[in-house]
Amino acid sequence: MSSTVPFNVPPLADEVSDAVVKVLDSGWITTGPQTAAFEQEFADHLGAAHVVAVASCTTALELCLRAMGLPPGSPVLTPSLTFCGAINAILHAGHRPVLVDIDEDTLVPSPETVAAAAARVKPAAMVTQNQAGYPVDVPALAAAAGLDRSRIVEDTAHGPGAARGGAPVGSSSFAACFSFYATKNLPIGEGGAVATSDEELADRVRAMRLHGLSKDAWKRYMPGGSWRYDLKTIGLKANMTDVQAAIGRAQLRALPDWQRAREELVARYDAALADVPGLILPQRGLPADVRHAWHLYQVRVPDRDVVGDELQAAGVATSVHFIPAHQLTAYRELLGEEECGRLPVTDRVAEQLLSLPLYPGLSPDGQDRVVAALTEALRTRG
Repeated sequence: MSSTVPFNVPPLADEVSDAVVKVLDSGWITTGPQTAAFEQEFADHLGAAHVVAVASCTTALELCLRAMGLPPGSPVLTPSLTFCGAINAILHAGHRPVLVDIDEDTLVPSPETVAAAAARVKPAAMVTQNQAGYPVDVPALAAAAGLDRSRIVEDTAHGPGAARGGAPVGSSSFAACFSFYATKNLPIGEGGAVATSDEELADRVRAMRLHGLSKDAWKRYMPGGSWRYDLKTIGLKANMTDVQAAIGRAQLRALPDWQRAREELVARYDAALADVPGLILPQRGLPADVRHAWHLYQVRVPDRDVVGDELQAAGVATSVHFIPAHQLTAYRELLGEEECGRLPVTDRVAEQLLSLPLYPGLSPDGQDRVVAALTEALRTRG
């Protein structure tokens, strides 16, 4: 076809270009005043006590796990239906992933699947995940795992925008890790953040994102600063730059409008696809106090790979979230066949998942093309 409907087009706020130019003109482009301002503004947006901006959600997860001070090789629960970066964060922190099956409706672990995994090992920590933007019930999962909240790291890469109990995800978390990758709800290009209610954790992550140094460059080189520093812990090079932070500040102001656009697009998909045979739509009937972030619109279809190819031929780009970790060669070799054979729901559901285009700039005409192409692909299988 002459044109395609892209899977994602990152929205850019009107002020982004001016914000970047101002940073370039300031003479200070690495971690500095813009980063500090973004941290405060994002904390205010979430209602969180502390936010620490870092290089990515993956490094945020690793830094939080390192900051816990767990014994090397500690078992850490995690869903297998997640991006490989979340599993790598556990491994790079020096620990052992223990894979958890999912609930078929929510696509995230349930208290029952967490309890089953925890019965095999005594977990030291758990990484939860808000698949597609669904906010998990962290207290319920922590109780099922037998863990204190200070041993839960929340992978909230598919937020912000989600809420549970009237509170935004990350507002009262011990450690919630956000992503600002180009496809995310708050796109900066790259970057991540840790939101926490714990001041000690915030201080540790803040130091560890810059090798473990006692002072960052801004504090050392600003007027009145000193070049002297100490290394209090072993960390990573995982800081956010002021260029990224300036983009983030501009994007954050537009985020509420973008979230409303996502919700409108989801409602339109729901109405248009409700009666398509063979199609399973994302879960409905959510509790009144649960707000979905709608990072992804994931449907379940028969012959997923063939349907995806037919949509591509019709000019509609799609994606899959995710290839389960236990189906990837490196993890199968590392974890073993027995560990990778305990996830029947994940195995069944993952073969059906297909993510449709969903982004604030998706036009009605573009969405209609997605609906028509998917309806036609499934009609031939009816």
